Amino acid sequence: MNFKRGAAPIFAALIWIGAGAINKAVAQERFDKAAFYKVMEAGELKDINDEIDVVKASALKENDKKGYEGVLLMRKAGKVKVPAHKLNLFREGAYKLENALKNDTDNAEFHFLRLTIQENVPKIVHYRKDIEKDKQHVIRNYKSQPDVVKAAINSYCKISKTLHAEDL
Repeated sequence: MNFKRGAAPIFAALIWIGAGAINKAVAQERFDKAAFYKVMEAGELKDINDEIDVVKASALKENDKKGYEGVLLMRKAGKVKVPAHKLNLFREGAYKLENALKNDTDNAEFHFLRLTIQENVPKIVHYRKDIEKDKQHVIRNYKSQPDVVKAAINSYCKISKTLHAEDL
């Protein structure tokens, strides 16, 4: 191609912007609960950040985005080094998850996710008051959950101090 001087950078910028739009469109289509739970279990910082981007760009309902992003932010808080950054991430995540639960109190999956965080957060954070409530909610609603959520619950039961497979 024969570009005039200055046209090549503009063309390259247009390609870069177009690729970003395509990546966003792909992310909208690819939120996958199985992948989400895999990231939550493994807890690698890069994967958490990538999954946050997927959730934000997804076609999920706004309340679901808040809930999933909140849990991911709290998970991320456990991976960063700077204490102030940890606390800020955790607070932001808790705020999002609590608001998602406030808007959809019957969401058993979010109760399960909050339970997993509450059981594993240091006591000094004071985020443990709903463990029993969340456990009971998960037990009552286990059978109505999608298979991928049931699998995550079953897997978590193996390491949980509170939720056990025989409860389900």
